[in-house]
Amino acid sequence: MKSRSTLATWLDSLGSSRLARVLVAREDAASPPAPRSTGELADRLQRPGSVALAVPRLALPPLQVAEALAALGAPASRDALAALLGATDGEASRELDAALEVLAVHALVWPDGAGALHMAAPLPQAWDAPLGLDASLKRLLAGATSDELRGLLVALGVKPPGTRQQRLVALVEHHSDPEQIAAVVAKAPAAARKLLERRAEGARKQPRFVMSGGSAPEPGTQWALDRGLLIQDRHRYGPARMPAEVALALRGPDWHAPFEPVPPSVRLGPVTPAEVEHEASAAAGAFLARAVSVLSACAATPPTRLKSGGIGTRELSRIGKAAQADDAVVRITLETAYAAGLLARDGDCVAPADAYDAWAEQEPGEQFAVLLQAWRNLPLTPTQARDEDNKALPVLAGAPPCNGCTQARHGLLGAAAQLPAGQGLTLASELGPRIAWHRPLADSLPQDGTAFASVIREAELLGVLARGALSPLGVRLRTDDPQELSALCRRLLPTATAEARIGADLTAVVTGTPSARLAALLDSVADRETSGTASVWRFSGGSVRRALDAGRVPGDITADLTAVAAGPLPQTLGYLITDTARAHGRVRIAPAACVIHGDEPALLAELAAHRGLAKLGLRQLAPTVLVSRSPIDTTLTALRAQGYAPVAETAEGTVRIDRARPRRATTPVPPPRGTSARDGGRIAAARAKAPAFDPKALATRLLAAPTAPVPAPSDGDVPFATDTEETVAGWAKNLPYSDIRQLAHAVDAGQAVTVEYVATSGNRTVRALSHLVLDPPYLEAWCHLRGAERVFTLSRIHGVMPG
Repeated sequence: MKSRSTLATWLDSLGSSRLARVLVAREDAASPPAPRSTGELADRLQRPGSVALAVPRLALPPLQVAEALAALGAPASRDALAALLGATDGEASRELDAALEVLAVHALVWPDGAGALHMAAPLPQAWDAPLGLDASLKRLLAGATSDELRGLLVALGVKPPGTRQQRLVALVEHHSDPEQIAAVVAKAPAAARKLLERRAEGARKQPRFVMSGGSAPEPGTQWALDRGLLIQDRHRYGPARMPAEVALALRGPDWHAPFEPVPPSVRLGPVTPAEVEHEASAAAGAFLARAVSVLSACAATPPTRLKSGGIGTRELSRIGKAAQADDAVVRITLETAYAAGLLARDGDCVAPADAYDAWAEQEPGEQFAVLLQAWRNLPLTPTQARDEDNKALPVLAGAPPCNGCTQARHGLLGAAAQLPAGQGLTLASELGPRIAWHRPLADSLPQDGTAFASVIREAELLGVLARGALSPLGVRLRTDDPQELSALCRRLLPTATAEARIGADLTAVVTGTPSARLAALLDSVADRETSGTASVWRFSGGSVRRALDAGRVPGDITADLTAVAAGPLPQTLGYLITDTARAHGRVRIAPAACVIHGDEPALLAELAAHRGLAKLGLRQLAPTVLVSRSPIDTTLTALRAQGYAPVAETAEGTVRIDRARPRRATTPVPPPRGTSARDGGRIAAARAKAPAFDPKALATRLLAAPTAPVPAPSDGDVPFATDTEETVAGWAKNLPYSDIRQLAHAVDAGQAVTVEYVATSGNRTVRALSHLVLDPPYLEAWCHLRGAERVFTLSRIHGVMPG
């Protein structure tokens, strides 16, 4: 409540221009309906969801400043913050002010009237241990008794006051003095001193999952516990905790929190704007030509989706081969086209949507602008082909949105925009560390050999990054102005080509991007051989026959090709069309279920004209041959019903003779009730071999058997037993209620479980998990199969078993 009131007061003190900057930076809080007062705006700005959206947009210096302020505990003075960061004067002090201004623009940190810095209430929760520091001594000793505090003071050589509160204040004052802490540690045994120094320096490197259950404490731990240098938390499992005051004192007066106001250095080379624009235009044109081919291949044969969702590797390879595009181009095209509404799911396939037809008729610049704008806002990295277990990932799998992937693209645009004018990177891979500086919370893929290699490669393919510099396309993407982007794309990409050069070698060459009409015509009568800055089609007898099979006539084919040809049609192509048309249809194939033939043409003509046989679908092919669309037995029955006497033939041409076979039962006859002496001996021997009946064993098996399923709360009026059960049930839609109860109990009790998990690639695995942390819609746990921490999507867990 206090931070809300100080924020509202600070917002009231801002001028209109600075308040407008805050509203632009935190557009989610300023979205309709518009806030009616600064108090309401302050409430919106301090919502956890709003803060969670703002933090990933911060560069490294503001994020480091916010972490240092969280470690100090807001409110705190600017001088204390500067001392902790080592930015008390000079350029570092000015950079600190710039970072505070960025945090203020995002309404995450702001000063009050006395100059103290306040933080948005949810912001400190972004760090489990800011700067690797644990909670303060006062907080860790909140549950300590007066006698325990007295024991700590006596061990430190301090005379204990009378009351518990006075003893706590005395202990906090002692630990807040770095010199006194240093003096105490100097007298410590060697083992305790090494333990404390290691804990103070390596706190930030400690693993999240500590497998220490039941092991003996490290040497020196008890000595530190007796003096309050380590505190054993009674309400939290794990090793003893080091108060923040002790850790800072042991790190020494020369230690400062990390503060990197300058981005990493890169190697640059001269490059002119014309060179950047030319290369960006060439890259954009080449990508669009292949993207059009990819979508044309999808229109011709829609790719089939996997049972687990998405388009698998086999279909991607087929599309890439048909469009002559590599895997990265195919993945980018499919993801961006789907996001732009050009593709849609159609049953078990992904097919072009209605918007695709209108898009295909547009000019190349407008087509590319649609795909490029969709790439900017994708909630994933489309070229991610492998997961963290190195398994192939499908496209359009419907994975949860990845905000870190979106921030990686925004970080690339920001990092490239900060390069000096007229300079470009000699190696594009060196942009990776700068992306990490501009967006520390962005996600780099497991498949990347260098930082953010995938997103850099995507930017180069699309012409956003050219000659190591941000192209005009990237500048328009960064400003997020679709109209300006569309106008620039129309200027950079040439208009669609409406004519082709048709040569005597039976090839058609189109430079640039062919128009939709030209591409459709050439695809119907020729086979595409190459795509890119120039596309090549080749005519053949098979391709012309394909057009004739589709209903085209030779005259129309010749006329249409003449209309789009840059010159007269070659004579060889005319001969090819004429010869193919002459042979086309000389042999015809008719569907028939059976054939009727005889030696009397008049009789077969009578059958063909008989009204009572019209339902058979008879058609006369020759004077003595009829074909029927009905099966042979149906045709025989109908003819005999009309008074004719036909006979059936076998496939070899002989008369088929139908003999009625007597019906016999196929069920085996049961044995008689009485048995012979020999059979009785066999039965007695079998009973002798059978194990004796044990009532106790049967009772044990019945007790161990699973109980009847408990009705789920959603099926009746039974409430959930715990909040964890309700949370798990809301996200784990593939689990029965019994498995939901078991998983929720494991989370609450800290027990290990075994789950059946289906990855995004569709592979089904069984994982043994421990140290479960519920973070809907995810479950964070230690995976014993991989030997590392993993994050699991609750909706992909299909079964739960005891650990």
